[in-house]
Amino acid sequence: MLAGVKGTPVSNRQEALEAFNAMTGQNKEILASGSLPKILILTEDAADMLAPEIQAWQMTGKSPLIVEVPGLHGHIEGRRTLTDAIREAIGIKV
Repeated sequence: MLAGVKGTPVSNRQEALEAFNAMTGQNKEILASGSLPKILILTEDAADMLAPEIQAWQMTGKSPLIVEVPGLHGHIEGRRTLTDAIREAIGIKV
């Protein structure tokens, strides 16, 4: 837990997929507990492992909102950041 935020460390696609399914309510135990998050924060590395699942989830429009952040080793080269997206969308620097 970091700053009051629960985390699930993963090291491969299978672990990432299990954690993703649990946090998006595709795991019936989590769904029954009513403790689904409103925002799911993934490292860029984990998001890369789950690209098809994340894209499909985002198309549903359901919670949780998925946010990608750089991992412990920093930002992945060539990846567009949130700041880049804002700059492109509204044309100002943040």
